[in-house]
Amino acid sequence: MSDQDERFMRLALSLGRRMQGKTWPNPSVGCVIVQGTRIVGRGSTALGGRPHAEPQALAQAGDAARGATAYVSLEPCAHHGKTPPCTDALVAAGITRLVAPMEDEDPRVSGLGFARLREAGVEVITGVLKDEAMRDHAGFFQRMSSARPWVTLKLANSFDGRIATASGMSQWITGPHARHHVHAMRACHDAVMVGAGTARADDPMLTVRGHGDVRQPVRVVVSRKLDLPLESQLARTAKDIPVWICHGPDAPEDRLVAWRDLGAELVPCETDGRSLSARAVLAGLAGLGLGRVFCEGGGALAASLFSAGLVDELIGFTAGVVIGAEGLPSIGAMGISDLAEAPRYALAASHPIGGDVMHRWARKPA
Repeated sequence: MSDQDERFMRLALSLGRRMQGKTWPNPSVGCVIVQGTRIVGRGSTALGGRPHAEPQALAQAGDAARGATAYVSLEPCAHHGKTPPCTDALVAAGITRLVAPMEDEDPRVSGLGFARLREAGVEVITGVLKDEAMRDHAGFFQRMSSARPWVTLKLANSFDGRIATASGMSQWITGPHARHHVHAMRACHDAVMVGAGTARADDPMLTVRGHGDVRQPVRVVVSRKLDLPLESQLARTAKDIPVWICHGPDAPEDRLVAWRDLGAELVPCETDGRSLSARAVLAGLAGLGLGRVFCEGGGALAASLFSAGLVDELIGFTAGVVIGAEGLPSIGAMGISDLAEAPRYALAASHPIGGDVMHRWARKPA
């Protein structure tokens, strides 16, 4: 891997990263066209997933694409979908060299894009910044391989691990800088998800605010019996900003009709004892195209995700306030008696944000 290849691939990855949360069900890809050492075109997957990054970068490059190198953060598509194959566009534009991190795990593409380019005489280089690209595309790949989205669980706690006082007061445990950062995290995910208890107690909007005019994530509520207030902020805005509700087979018919009339998408899921199956919930969301889900609790939903081994990344915001044992814990009961059974994560980053501390943890390999 040359320094130039790494530098331009890093730029392609950053272009794709800017559009995370805005391109589902397609992956967010970046593309840079380089003639010699000069960038002549750049693009990223557009809102809603189309057009793809490559044709946008090629359009910007124009005739300068002939004989150039294309840096793409994922294998170009080789199949006819709602748009023509990107491989055909690259070949027609006269690209003579392509650099990419790795194959696409979509079975319609996997390896076929590289093969098509090689058949056309294009030199194909792979493996450049593969680890970074794997992290960026983790949600899309996991949806392809495991039929579930990547789950980031965010918890904002007091120093002693409480999310509210005994009376339910939770606004605000963390400060404005931390909350602003959380809105930025929402913006780079396909969906924001909470449990029914949080939806009832906090009446949240679950939108991105304070970051300009952005494409809003899908707002997901997990509620077995759809026992959510019909006058809530989610209900009043469901026709304007998507609201999806994961419910059980025993949800009352009148509630199904009411929420459907309000504009919500209803996602039926199997139960697992008294609650909805966490695996069934995520499978339902993946089936509708979601690859990156930002879960903000509450405690019961967090516990069910941990118990099922479905939390891929853990982000905590810890405030310098102490609430005491009577406060509400951030994670519900998990029935763990042996410490060896407790889920463990590896610290990936930690730094202050305003008056709080943010810490990010990655799942440890089994």
